[in-house]
Amino acid sequence: FFRNYYEAFPTELVKAAQVDGASFFQIFRRIMLPNSMPIFVVTVIYQFTNIWNDFLFASAYAGTGDAMPMTVALNNVVNTSTGVVEYNVNMAAAMIAALPTLLVYVLAGRYFVRGLMAGAVKG
Repeated sequence: FFRNYYEAFPTELVKAAQVDGASFFQIFRRIMLPNSMPIFVVTVIYQFTNIWNDFLFASAYAGTGDAMPMTVALNNVVNTSTGVVEYNVNMAAAMIAALPTLLVYVLAGRYFVRGLMAGAVKG
């Protein structure tokens, strides 16, 4: 993500800062880093989603009780052995499990799209 984003970064800004006498680290800290917020948000959303949906590791090592992640608890709710499928409980549990990821996408969606589009243009 970051490589493509910085590859598409306008070189005119960097050259103008060099003409003004800025060093490499000053250019990065004062120009490139503040303009990199969209790609940071994309990376945070991507990592958050991957960590939240990490089911296999959690089911193998989490155990039972309060240490159980939401995805493992959702699996336990859906795969009960009572013989009766309660779709309303399953859907409610799925909505509760999906809510944090949905909120992150809703709150940071504009940065997500902007960050993905900024590094996608090749030329």
